Amino acid sequence: MNLRNILVPLGLIVLVIAAHRSAGWPGVAAVVGGIIMWALLHFTRLMSVMKKASNRPIGYVDSAVMLNAKLKPKVPLVHVVAMTRSLGQRLSEEGQDPEIYRWTDGTDSHVTCEFVKGRLMKWTLKRPDAPDSSASLPEPETIAAPSDTTAP
Repeated sequence: MNLRNILVPLGLIVLVIAAHRSAGWPGVAAVVGGIIMWALLHFTRLMSVMKKASNRPIGYVDSAVMLNAKLKPKVPLVHVVAMTRSLGQRLSEEGQDPEIYRWTDGTDSHVTCEFVKGRLMKWTLKRPDAPDSSASLPEPETIAAPSDTTAP
């Protein structure tokens, strides 16, 4: 069980009780109003992230390399969705922990992210294998230096 699920509601209850003891019912109204405002701000942010993500294909990102550079450990899934503006392609089973998602760009590079309890724990960048470049390159041209033909 996540300790945050217990401590946050307990802290909010303690805050309401402290407001009642110090300022009475107007204090409780102010604290409850602040808590509601905080919840509405988070809900609004979540809805705007999901609205932006709904306009793009699932699992698509502009640049997988840039996403790889921006990722940090223990970032929530919502932050990764906000960065990519796309829902990830789910690779793990529904309801299984860890959750594995993949974002792919137009060059078939992809970032595979592993989330444990909704937090990013590790990720890998996979770039497509480059074709054998030595076979496709033309032979280098040799340019002769101009010779000095003037004799004294």
